[in-house]
Amino acid sequence: MCEDYLGCRYPQPSYLLVWLCYISSQFQLSHCTFYAVTLLFQIHGNALLLIIILGIGGSFHCGYHITGLSSPSPYIQHFINSSWFNRYGEPPSPESATMVWSLVVSMFAVGGLFGVFSVKFFTGKLGCKRAMIGNNLISIIGAGVMLTSKWAQSFEMIIIARALFGFSAALGTSLHLMYLGEISPRQIRGSVTLTSATFLSLGKLSGQFFGLTEILGGQDMWNIVLSVPACLSLVQVLALPFLPEPPRYLFIEKRDDKACKKALQRLWGPGEYKQEMDEMLMEQLASEAAPPKSFLMLIRDRTVRWQLITMSTIFCCNQLSGMSAISIFAFDIFVKAGIPKENVRYVTLGLGLSEIVTSLVSGLLIEYSGRRPLLWGGYGFMSLIWVLVTITLNLKDTYYWISYLSAALIFLFFVFFCGGPGAATGTLNNELFTQSNRLAAFALVGFLRWFMFAMQGLIFPFIIKTFGSYCFTLFALTSLLGSLYAFFILPETKGKTLLEISAEFKTISVCWKFWSKKETKETQL
Repeated sequence: MCEDYLGCRYPQPSYLLVWLCYISSQFQLSHCTFYAVTLLFQIHGNALLLIIILGIGGSFHCGYHITGLSSPSPYIQHFINSSWFNRYGEPPSPESATMVWSLVVSMFAVGGLFGVFSVKFFTGKLGCKRAMIGNNLISIIGAGVMLTSKWAQSFEMIIIARALFGFSAALGTSLHLMYLGEISPRQIRGSVTLTSATFLSLGKLSGQFFGLTEILGGQDMWNIVLSVPACLSLVQVLALPFLPEPPRYLFIEKRDDKACKKALQRLWGPGEYKQEMDEMLMEQLASEAAPPKSFLMLIRDRTVRWQLITMSTIFCCNQLSGMSAISIFAFDIFVKAGIPKENVRYVTLGLGLSEIVTSLVSGLLIEYSGRRPLLWGGYGFMSLIWVLVTITLNLKDTYYWISYLSAALIFLFFVFFCGGPGAATGTLNNELFTQSNRLAAFALVGFLRWFMFAMQGLIFPFIIKTFGSYCFTLFALTSLLGSLYAFFILPETKGKTLLEISAEFKTISVCWKFWSKKETKETQL
């Protein structure tokens, strides 16, 4: 199998390649998996530096702000109560305090909604590179508002800062993915774009790490721990101007083939890159023949209706399966489970580590099992876990070890989500839509993701207050719905072209029409 890759144009780490050949033969890795692993070790020079710079200013922010609010949440709620008392001379009512805290949580997602819909505007006006720089300036402004909110005794400034963080995180994550896709040659595009998910997980882990009491999680530093990503934004603002523009942007949008070739050489080393530039030319001609559809045009298109239903169902199930709630309200959930407050931060740090490990393992697993088993199996086990969590929470006062069993079940939930729906969803998002539909589909899916994220952040505090431990049964029902949909309706996309996948989804529509006609004939008889 090694001989297939020895002629590759990119620099070869020979000893590492031989070792990987041995490992692949021992564990019977597929050709695609072996190729992806070897190419990961071939990213070097300016390309590697650019990937790191993009990551720390892109999806890292989204991951950090999702988990970064969990540890300092008690101190922020205390600040809200004290600033309210200093302003009005009386403590806030429980309903008012819960509402303000819900706004602090949910405004991150509200800002994300605006960020998702501004991607096309920013890239059209500035291009990916300058849009990334401008986006990080927004993040720095948000950090300034957050840092001064404590001095100003204003919880409204926290809400504004969270909205700016959400806008920057959503816009930055989308720009990050676009930039990675435009700088990478076809042979290693999957490996390069995979780094976006890696930096997302690193951001989540960093949010949990810096929230530790021994680091920045003290009562006097909650505004600092929420502003840490701004330091990385500053690094990107200073470094990105010296790195190349995306080659595809230069060729397709600017129509400058010389600048495109020069950018490819700066990123990946000397070479003619004729194959890559020919592919860009074909893509340019295809985009001119079939211009991208708008958001409304995609919704009206019946040929992609099942694809839209599928992605909408899966993304809604992901957001309402409990994963986002754990990321945001991990402190409250583990305290509710009976874990001592002084140990909760270390438990959440373990969640971040388990997410990174599971994400790396699932990259190999998805090539063997396909997408459907990861989805219906993952959702099914997640539903069962939430039922067990509900039972253990109601029994936590009977035995001391029940609390730790609840925490172990939540860890297990993380494993099944990150190794199941979390791993398969991103792949499906790129496989279900052709080039002309993809931008509009990403906008729709991004809207659903951030809208559900905002609603969950706003409503979940009231749900957990009203239903107590039984609130997790709602997550169980949603996960069960996702499992049934993936098992009975979703076709397998592994190893198929985009046209073959589209044909599979058209079969779903035809099947439905066939049964409708059959029922109509039986009624007439």
